[in-house]
Amino acid sequence: MVAYSFKAYFAPQIEDMTKSQTVRADRARHAQLGEMVQLYQGMRTRHCRRIVADQICTANLPVQIKLSDLLDELIASIVVNGIQLHREEVEEFAWKDGFHPDRLQLMHDGGRPKSARHNMGIFWQRHHPGVADFSGRLIQWKPVG
Repeated sequence: MVAYSFKAYFAPQIEDMTKSQTVRADRARHAQLGEMVQLYQGMRTRHCRRIVADQICTANLPVQIKLSDLLDELIASIVVNGIQLHREEVEEFAWKDGFHPDRLQLMHDGGRPKSARHNMGIFWQRHHPGVADFSGRLIQWKPVG
């Protein structure tokens, strides 16, 4: 079993299953297809809590994300399992990853995000400064049963 920790603002989306995936850097071990995953908020802190009951991993795929300050939406491209996502698919990917602007409002240059893609770009710039090309894993899950 593999556990993943999330920021507090993602917890409601995990609870209502609008966030059903996470993008993570490579590490020694990620959840594998069919394996149970535990989803926590604030893991390794005294405020740690399990967000939902154990989920089942439905995908573990390579993902590459490219950012560019030259684009308003900041995310230049997303490639999942060797397939580059089209514009609409990038928006859907960002929505499933918890960045829908109706659910999460990150401020950028004094304004609100225009799209889930833009929200995701703001998040990536803040939490991965100086990283324009990211390679890691896309982990997806669903409830058991």
